[in-house]
Amino acid sequence: MEKGISGKIANAFITSKLSILLVVAFMLLGLFSILYIPREEDPQIKVPMADIMIGYPGATPTEVENSVILPVEKIVSNIQGVEDVYSTSMNGMGMLTVQFRVGEDVERSLVKLYNELMKNMDRMPQGATMPLVKTRSIDDVPVMSFTLWSDKMSSYQIRQVAEVMANEIKKVPDVSQTQVAGGQNREVKVELDRDKMAASNIDITTVAQSLMANNSQMQSGKMIGNDNVMSVQTGNFFSSVDEIKNTIVGMNNGQPVYLYQIAQIEDGPQNPSEYVSFGYGAANSVEKKDNPGTHAAVTISIAKKQGADAMKLSNAIIEKVNSLKTTLISNDLHVEQSRNYGLTASNKVSELLLHLSIAILVVTLFVMLAMGWRGGLVVFLSIPITFALTLFTYYFTGYTLNRITLFALVFVTGIVTDDSIVIAENMHRHFKMKKMSPLKAALYAINEVGNPTILATLTVIAAVLPMAFVSGMMGPYMSPMPIGASIAMIFSLLIALTLTPYFGYLFLRHQSKKGEEDSPEKEKKVPLYDSKLYKLYKGTMSPFLESRKKRWVFMTVLAVILFGSMSLFYTKSVPVKMLPFDNKNDFQVMIDMPEGTTLERTAAVAQELAVYVSQNKDVTSYQTYVGCSAPISFNGLVRHYDMRHGENDADIQVNLTDKDERSEQSHDIAKSMRAGLQKIGRKYGANVKVVEVPPGPPVMSTLVAEIYGPDYKKQVEIAGKVKDIFAKTDNVVDVDWSVEDNQPEYKFNVNKDKAMKAGIPAQQVVNTLHGILSGMPVGVYHQPNVENQIGVNLQLPESEKSDVNSVLNMKVIGQQGMSASLSDLIDVSKGVKDKSIFRKNQQRVVYVTAEMAGNLESPIYAINSISEQLPKIKLPAGYSLNENYKEQPKLEKDYTLKWDGEWKITYEVFRDLGIAFLFVLIIIYMLIVGWFQNFITPLIQLSVIPLSLIGIILGHWVMGAYFSAPSMIGFIALAGIMVRNSILLIDFIEIRLSEGIPLKRAIIEAGAVRSTPIILTAGSVVLGAVVILFDPIFQGLAISLMGGTITSTLLTLIVVPLLYYKMKKKKIKE
Repeated sequence: MEKGISGKIANAFITSKLSILLVVAFMLLGLFSILYIPREEDPQIKVPMADIMIGYPGATPTEVENSVILPVEKIVSNIQGVEDVYSTSMNGMGMLTVQFRVGEDVERSLVKLYNELMKNMDRMPQGATMPLVKTRSIDDVPVMSFTLWSDKMSSYQIRQVAEVMANEIKKVPDVSQTQVAGGQNREVKVELDRDKMAASNIDITTVAQSLMANNSQMQSGKMIGNDNVMSVQTGNFFSSVDEIKNTIVGMNNGQPVYLYQIAQIEDGPQNPSEYVSFGYGAANSVEKKDNPGTHAAVTISIAKKQGADAMKLSNAIIEKVNSLKTTLISNDLHVEQSRNYGLTASNKVSELLLHLSIAILVVTLFVMLAMGWRGGLVVFLSIPITFALTLFTYYFTGYTLNRITLFALVFVTGIVTDDSIVIAENMHRHFKMKKMSPLKAALYAINEVGNPTILATLTVIAAVLPMAFVSGMMGPYMSPMPIGASIAMIFSLLIALTLTPYFGYLFLRHQSKKGEEDSPEKEKKVPLYDSKLYKLYKGTMSPFLESRKKRWVFMTVLAVILFGSMSLFYTKSVPVKMLPFDNKNDFQVMIDMPEGTTLERTAAVAQELAVYVSQNKDVTSYQTYVGCSAPISFNGLVRHYDMRHGENDADIQVNLTDKDERSEQSHDIAKSMRAGLQKIGRKYGANVKVVEVPPGPPVMSTLVAEIYGPDYKKQVEIAGKVKDIFAKTDNVVDVDWSVEDNQPEYKFNVNKDKAMKAGIPAQQVVNTLHGILSGMPVGVYHQPNVENQIGVNLQLPESEKSDVNSVLNMKVIGQQGMSASLSDLIDVSKGVKDKSIFRKNQQRVVYVTAEMAGNLESPIYAINSISEQLPKIKLPAGYSLNENYKEQPKLEKDYTLKWDGEWKITYEVFRDLGIAFLFVLIIIYMLIVGWFQNFITPLIQLSVIPLSLIGIILGHWVMGAYFSAPSMIGFIALAGIMVRNSILLIDFIEIRLSEGIPLKRAIIEAGAVRSTPIILTAGSVVLGAVVILFDPIFQGLAISLMGGTITSTLLTLIVVPLLYYKMKKKKIKE
């Protein structure tokens, strides 16, 4: 046989001593990579996002929208690379969220955003504040959090320790920021006495001006004299609480009025604005018994720098905290790890590396059974070398070790062995034939299958690689898998053509003890025609080759089974979903009380819900956050959970036992709690939602309906009806919408005529009321050794601002010294607080959101059910409610419901995978045409692809699994694997035909000879996929690979030869 490129490559390595050195070098590279590649649980999705906050004090939401939001929306929408602009117009402020397209450079995007804002500052209305731009990225998500709790220390005391501890943790390299939640900050609280102020003829603004004027210090300049330069500093800050107490704040009847005469001054905790508590769950029975109930707590959350190794960082932080237990943290203060993404990342990586090792071992044992221990050893050695080079490529290109990059390796374990199996099996076969010397036999064997192996590997790469170009947020999440798999397959091909021949020549030659070759007589040879495999294959194929009727019956039955399998999608026996939920160690309970609920009432409801949560046997501990947010996940980052600071907002962070210690999945635990939690919530008018960490890219909610239209009031009305339909739809839970509840609001209108006659400007009245109700910061209490500032705050006792009459009895002092009661200057009216206005891409929108839980958890099924009910919604005459699935309405002349949330990502993913699959077919077709120089032969080889759906769909049905995006990936990858087998089969048929063998005999011989490597490669793929079968997210990938490989392998050995026979029988005479 003429020596091809594969033979030439193999010839350079087959006897070279350099080969063994390359093996050692490659393995060392792999070891280095495993040690130094950063580890994390999920890939870092870089989505440039930024929040722009602009204050417009006193303005209503409508005024904020028209004066602030609209012009800024136009500015930022024109920036190249911007995908969506979301905005919220609230009382006194507006917020915009700018989301750039995935793949846009983060730094460049933000520079463009700043540049456009600064360039258009002249378009801002007078009175609006400078825009505050806050970037948002996945690195803002804390990788670790500690909860400090105690029964013997107050939350204020815990907070003081926590702040020092947070400052110490910041010193650990690769820590980007720390945040402290819970407890009270330290402040100097000046609590004014209304009656004493009135008696002293002093009001709150006078006190504030006096304190600010007496708390001043600055560098005044320098004095030059006597050939010396002396620096001059003037004034002095408040240095003690006594100094503040003794500040003169006014004069009354010629006598000074000291602050202590009209106020109580205390250096201590602020009034509570948030509550954090900690408790143990039923899974931690010993600790729960010793420390029952809930305890005052403070949480420190820690975020890492970009590219830092989460596992190494968490270990460094734990070491730092342990050292602080000897110097800072007393025995009365308990420290619990409430989050450790470094540990979960390390465990996940270790678990996947174990799975990878098991897959390699299982595949090796399988090959050994078929080819003997020598053949198995040859194939085994190729796998770690391939993966070592792939891991080094990960390190070199900046990939981390995470769920996706390692699943790429587990996924291709069975595939990367294919090249080595084909080469080694053919070498083994030719060695046994004893027709030529071992070296010539080895090179002949490599030449025989080497070139088709190259083509076959390129077809698999062509099948997998296009999936790297999935668009949207799912793109960066999925792309490491096809890229990693393609890299591994390229290296596997190189290894198969270089080192596998070396090992095959070394181990597969049959040698005697003396090193001489065994004679043919000593080895028992079984002719091909007498082998069991030949007889079995001939017995299977001959009836079909001989009878046209039997061929047609067989093909018809296959077609019926295929369409019957596909009908399982229609009957929902095999449901479709983008990604199933993962098995996590935590989830959150979000509590939204009605607007206007007090902090204490919200805390009481959260406490009752927390007690219910703690009774679950799988809950180890929980933290409640009232008036503040729990440390966010990536999901919470996009949903802006970190901005939940209202008195009616609360979170419960629920920590579960490790997944290895419980039988239930976290998703099932969360589902089981939902009904009980919502029953408690309904008693108090609370909307309680159970929020899990999503398995893929985060979205506003799983199910999102966006309502657009020409009239905002009607939009709200329609959204309310849609919300009612959501609530009645099966499997739809946690229904909510963007419209706030009605909150009573008093409007204090200043009677300017009366005020000016009393010599009191309206501005003074406004400032006075703001100081009474919200407190009035009057400076900073400077302490050189304290890192966090200590504010000085004027305020009234809570009891004196609980009702309107008490507030309006306050006196205001005019410019001429005349006093007047606020009740004489203000007209009071009662109404409802204006609600926030939401916009998306310069259109007003009302959001209706929900989650999915139940038998069918994919949003597509809920969307179909809800769509059937939408025509029942009554609309104004001349209007209709349209449904959009892909994009916003371009015009607002009619009402439109646009579906978003997980549906959008599902649509984009399956659309892009479908396009990728089309490209796969075209590329594979072109490759095969280029090799066989025939336009019909590739169609025969591609015919096996749809047949693999039989095994894939039935496999999902048997396992009760969702057909997910990983399932689709498995199907597409399988296209390359199955075509690869077809190529090897038909190539061998054509070799036999070129040797003058009749068509039927050539088909049977080719099937009998090539069935061994085909079954071996198929078995390797199936066994390699077994370890993925019980992973919650990638189960669909395993089912596709296993079910599809088994059915399509069997059908490849029958259907492809039959179709080839049909094409060739008239051209070739038997």
